[in-house]
Amino acid sequence: MGFLLRLHERRRAWAGLAVLAALVIAIGSLTPGTEMPDSLPWDKANHFIGYGGLAGLVGLAGISARPAFIGVVAYGVAVEFAQLPVPGRMGGDPFDILANTLGALLGLAVLALLRRCLLRDGA
Repeated sequence: MGFLLRLHERRRAWAGLAVLAALVIAIGSLTPGTEMPDSLPWDKANHFIGYGGLAGLVGLAGISARPAFIGVVAYGVAVEFAQLPVPGRMGGDPFDILANTLGALLGLAVLALLRRCLLRDGA
């Protein structure tokens, strides 16, 4: 359990990974549709998983749940609307925004559950 607690405390590393994840999301989201692979899995699942992971990393970086959730959702909305002028992309899709929001919510809920288990078992 000590290893997991030490890993959890590496906030700078988690922050770096969160920034990297945000960049990957932005690049993937703002790449013109013609340059994207044809065989991507279901779009909404990509949004859900991507923003769930981003929210979890932001939470691990030391940002409390409410600001992390608001920040990640705001980032998702901003990226959605930044897609509007990108050729071959449908920006501002409310279902993408919903998938981003639900993913962020689940990511932070899973993190809270894992923290609760870690603290209970580590104490």
